[in-house]
Amino acid sequence: MLDYFRDKQPLQNPDPRKNEITIEDFLTMSSPLECDDENQFSRGNEERMYLMEDWARFTLDLPIRGFPSWVDRPKDSPYGRSWQYCTAGPVTGVLLERVIKRPLADFACENLFAPLGISRVQWQFQPTGAAMTGGGLSLRTRDLFKFAQLYLNGGTWAGTRVVSAEWVKASITPHANAHEDTDYGYLWWLQTFHSGDRTWPSWGMYGTGGNKVVVFPNQEVVVVITTTNFRVPGGAELSDKLISDYILNAEWPLTK
Repeated sequence: MLDYFRDKQPLQNPDPRKNEITIEDFLTMSSPLECDDENQFSRGNEERMYLMEDWARFTLDLPIRGFPSWVDRPKDSPYGRSWQYCTAGPVTGVLLERVIKRPLADFACENLFAPLGISRVQWQFQPTGAAMTGGGLSLRTRDLFKFAQLYLNGGTWAGTRVVSAEWVKASITPHANAHEDTDYGYLWWLQTFHSGDRTWPSWGMYGTGGNKVVVFPNQEVVVVITTTNFRVPGGAELSDKLISDYILNAEWPLTK
């Protein structure tokens, strides 16, 4: 990953292990950097990043995390990765702009949104002008559905190949274990829902405040929940309860 950011070196907290960090480490929320949004004391907590101008440099300058005896090291963790939710990692999507040599918002519009018929998109941008790729993208509910259906279709929309089948498969393959009943792919949550005595494997995109886009591949069903429960305690759990108690218990053909 550092090969794309030679202009931002030397780094704070230099460590040769940083040279081994890969793009896949960031896609799977399992880089060795000390970055945990679920821990308010973490050096890499996203709220600290938002105070800085250069978010990519903020990420690269983070120290390597430690593993006290009560925390499993990567080699002892499922899939060989120690997971921690880190918005700062995907923020280095500025790397994409360096590869494609054009603004990411324009590239996404041409290659992703236009083929899906998505015209209303609201990006968030970093103070340096680069697109925010760690969250904050606003789409209509119907357009979030299109993106999920694209993946359920294996990367095609209306008969047109938009995303490679290989990438779709890699994205929804477990690469790390996030929580009980929940693995993690390439920025996709792979959660198993429970309703009654049945289990329901899913892939999901989760946003703040309980916003969720969930695909149930076995049933070929997409569920989109858009909410404004941003400051409601347990907003995500409320969405999960809605899915488990009402949608999965509904009287519709649940198996093919």
